[in-house]
Amino acid sequence: MTGRLRSSPPRYRKEHHHMTSIGILGAGRVGTNLADKLSAAGHHVTLGGRSPEDTAARTAGLAPRIAFADQRTTARTTDVVINATPGDSSLDRLTGLRTELAGKILIDVSNATRDDGDGLPGDLCYPGSSLAEKLQAALPDTHVVKTLNTMLFMVMTAPEALAAPPTAYLSGNDEHAKRTVTGLLGDLGWQPERIEDLGDITTARATEAMILVVPHILRRHGFKPFAVSLAR
Repeated sequence: MTGRLRSSPPRYRKEHHHMTSIGILGAGRVGTNLADKLSAAGHHVTLGGRSPEDTAARTAGLAPRIAFADQRTTARTTDVVINATPGDSSLDRLTGLRTELAGKILIDVSNATRDDGDGLPGDLCYPGSSLAEKLQAALPDTHVVKTLNTMLFMVMTAPEALAAPPTAYLSGNDEHAKRTVTGLLGDLGWQPERIEDLGDITTARATEAMILVVPHILRRHGFKPFAVSLAR
């Protein structure tokens, strides 16, 4: 019995890799960082920018196995889509992709904030709500899952780099979608015990509000890796 239990995870992960094509909307530091790690884990990754030519030019150092396309094509041709676009414009941008995103999982890792004048996050764009909730309402045929928005981008793909184990929070209405996202988090290096499922999509307003602490930390300590985590 013990042997059979040990053999199950590798079979699951092999199938998981085989069936998952991932599109990433946004070719900045967040998007390219995720693309590189997910591609290395065996997924078929398409990175979507404003135009495939511009995206390819700005991401020349990435692995050659990563494909490039415009954002509409990226959303249409992949199974799981990650929103790594600037949060203050994500809602308008993704609402325009409603047809392409229908029936798919949308992983939202962005925070919708206003610039406070020095390039750091300021006030929330959707106080009393969240970007994830707004996206779910605008995309009723899409399964939105919020995660990885409570840390600097480099921690998303290297949680083991911090001195204390960080937390990845999870919010979403669809349990199957959250299980799929949990599997992808595992491919990024997140241990199951460090993934905290908070519940439905309305819980994303709690983690999105955590962004309010970020500018104060960055001003005091500089641009060093950190995550807003749960200690037990």
